[in-house]
Amino acid sequence: MEKIDEVDLNILRILQKDSKKTTKEIAEMLNLTASPVYERIRRLEKKGFIKNYVALLDKKKIQRPVTAICMVSLRYHDQGFIDKFDRQIRALHEVQECYHMAGKVDFFLKINLESLDVYHEFVRTKLSKIENIGVLESYFVLKEIFQTTEYYI
Repeated sequence: MEKIDEVDLNILRILQKDSKKTTKEIAEMLNLTASPVYERIRRLEKKGFIKNYVALLDKKKIQRPVTAICMVSLRYHDQGFIDKFDRQIRALHEVQECYHMAGKVDFFLKINLESLDVYHEFVRTKLSKIENIGVLESYFVLKEIFQTTEYYI
C-alpha cells in the first residue's frame, strides 16, 4: 500500500463522515489553507484512495425495509462457473453486495427489498434461475443494530 501521511488520513476520516464537506471546511478543521487540501484530495482521488462519493439513503423511506442475507453454495467450483455466477449476480439489481467466501458457503449476498413476498418472488423468478446454485439459504434481519461505511484508519 502506498504511504500517506497523517494529514491525508485526517482528510479521509473527514470525508468518510461527510463527503459534502467543502475543501474550505476541511482546511479549517485541519488548520490549513484550502489550496493544499484541494490538491491532496485530488491526489487521493487520482491514486484510488477515494473511489467515489455517494448519498446513503434511508431504506425505509425508499420502501426497501426488508434486509435479506443470502448464502449461496455452488454445485461446481471451476473458474468458468464462478465467472458465470459473477456475471449473472451482477445483473440482478436487487443484490446490493456480493462477497466470494472461503468456508462452507461460496457467496454472501445482501439484498434489500419491499417485503418478504417480493423477496420470495425474487428468489423464485430470478435467483433460482442461476443454473449452478446448489444450496441457497436466506436469513432476515430483525433489527439493524448499526451500519457504517467508514473504515477505521
